[in-house]
Amino acid sequence: MTDAVRPLITGNWKMNGLTSSMAEFEAMLAGAGPLAAKADLLVCPPATLVGAFAAKARGGKVAVGAQDCHPKPSGAHTGDLSAEMFKDLGATAIIVGHSERRADHGETDALIRQKAEAVWRAGLTAIVCIGETREQRDAGKTLDICSTQLKGSLSDGSTAANLVVAYEPVWAIGTGLTPTTADVEEVHRFIRGVLTERFKAEGAKVRILYGGSVKPSNAAELMAVANVNGALVGGASLKASDFLAIAAGC
Repeated sequence: MTDAVRPLITGNWKMNGLTSSMAEFEAMLAGAGPLAAKADLLVCPPATLVGAFAAKARGGKVAVGAQDCHPKPSGAHTGDLSAEMFKDLGATAIIVGHSERRADHGETDALIRQKAEAVWRAGLTAIVCIGETREQRDAGKTLDICSTQLKGSLSDGSTAANLVVAYEPVWAIGTGLTPTTADVEEVHRFIRGVLTERFKAEGAKVRILYGGSVKPSNAAELMAVANVNGALVGGASLKASDFLAIAAGC
């Protein structure tokens, strides 16, 4: 890791995991000790497991987060879960604006900003995701898309303590494809510039994660890129051995 910002390795389990998955999480906890000096570790399981994982993780070296939340703290919103509910379970962070939420649920930048503010209202850290599709990249619009999503999804209340930005090129998620390190460096440098222009000194300290087919074999190379302050890991975070190996690449 080339930057002074402490790296964060976040596992996004998506819609995977049953109660039997506790064994895998326990293996992560058991192996996380030696890595604590290098990076912060966070696992975001499905909502059904957040409470059990957080209880198991208490006092350990792996934090637990959630994958989404409703903007409101409570109310007549059947099937939804608030940031306060996840805080009550022991979560420390919540992912908002993942490309799968944007695509599958039609989430807008404005809604994602509201969700991020809800995460802060609960006293948690918001991990705000941005990224372009293959068509947008081919059209040369990568930086324009990232700029628009950053400006629309981030509130003026953003600080290095309450915000993490995750750049995930949509076309690289779960496909085995990754941009070149030069491409990653260009986008992360651009994101850093947007953050520092808007949030000044705080923007220079916000952690920027890379996501999109991160695995043990490419983690060290990606983590060595300037302004890459960790990773948002999908499929590879389901196995303790892979997740810990990625963290070891910091």
